[in-house]
Amino acid sequence: MAKYKIKKATNYQFYWVFIASNGEPIIKSETYTTKDSCKNGIYSSKVSVNDSNFDRRTSINYQYYFNQRANNYQVLGTSETYTSSYNRDYAIEVVKREAPTASIEDLTV
Repeated sequence: MAKYKIKKATNYQFYWVFIASNGEPIIKSETYTTKDSCKNGIYSSKVSVNDSNFDRRTSINYQYYFNQRANNYQVLGTSETYTSSYNRDYAIEVVKREAPTASIEDLTV
């Protein structure tokens, strides 16, 4: 089952990682100063699953990735990089399908 994992960065801020049902990480969030803000970011990610919430990108070394954006256009997180646009687009479809029902695991307690 897909899940969001809440983690703490070395600067004591919080971030989340979306893990697909196959165990692969797909998106890492920006950092948040509080755990409550991090949880709010997760809830935004769960509902921001329309195609317009995904900004498809190509890096300078021709790797493919995407940003997931909230409905207010704020970047929620950035994906792993992929060697093809097909794999990137498949990862977006996984997020659309699995994020709304994904569980949340807090690794900071």
